[in-house]
Amino acid sequence: MADTTTRTVRGVQLFERRVGAGPPVVVLHGGPGAHHDYLLPGFDTLAGERTLIYYDQRGGGRSPAKRAEPVGWREHVADLEALRTLWSLPRLTLVGYSWGGLLAMLYATEHPTRVERLGLVSPAPTWLAAREEFERRFQERNLAPGLQAERQALRQSGLRESDLDAYRRRVFELSVAPYFHHPAKASGLTPFRVTARTQQDVWHSLGDYDLRPSLGTVRCPAMVLHGDDDPIPLATAKATAEALEAPLHVLDNCGHVPHVEAPDEFTDLLTRFLRPSP
Repeated sequence: MADTTTRTVRGVQLFERRVGAGPPVVVLHGGPGAHHDYLLPGFDTLAGERTLIYYDQRGGGRSPAKRAEPVGWREHVADLEALRTLWSLPRLTLVGYSWGGLLAMLYATEHPTRVERLGLVSPAPTWLAAREEFERRFQERNLAPGLQAERQALRQSGLRESDLDAYRRRVFELSVAPYFHHPAKASGLTPFRVTARTQQDVWHSLGDYDLRPSLGTVRCPAMVLHGDDDPIPLATAKATAEALEAPLHVLDNCGHVPHVEAPDEFTDLLTRFLRPSP
């Protein structure tokens, strides 16, 4: 059974959810501007030996931010550090997914002595040119003729008039299908929304970023988990793993969402990585 609460952190209300038992692991969702729900139920499989702490980052999900509140990357890092203090944890074990992986690395480079372990799942690119290549690849997949034909068929199906909820669900599935090696598996992803203002402000605040040089200051056990068919190029995951001197686990026939497309391998690899040392 999960426990939820809301914490006031640096003037913003952050929604928090905990599940499991054992040493704490902080799970950082993607986006930016999304929320933790779409990591469920897949990430909860890691709760057998650990207490998972999720929170909706500022400006997304159940942690809305007023227009006057800044939502750039430095605010997200400062929020995580403030939460660490509230949780009375000397160091954090972080599992970051997609943008959450980049946030975990940003936190680790700003607070290298505060990170115990670093698990990166389908991490966002650590430099700007690689992110631009991801966006190009995603757009190419999004415009694939087969996917366009499915969208056209949906518009002509009459489902919107007969079952609006089912229609919206199918629209969502087709919107995220480019992230998957097997597009049909998009039906297994919990629907989510991204707050555009937060997403835009985070990327703008990063500017012409490149974390690779500063990742050398991170001295903690780390791992990178990446699908071989992720629209985020595998080469970027390799570069991140090399910069961290961390192992790279490549999942065959898997896109950006391993907790849906390769759940058994995802759970096994991360459970072994997170297992407390004897």
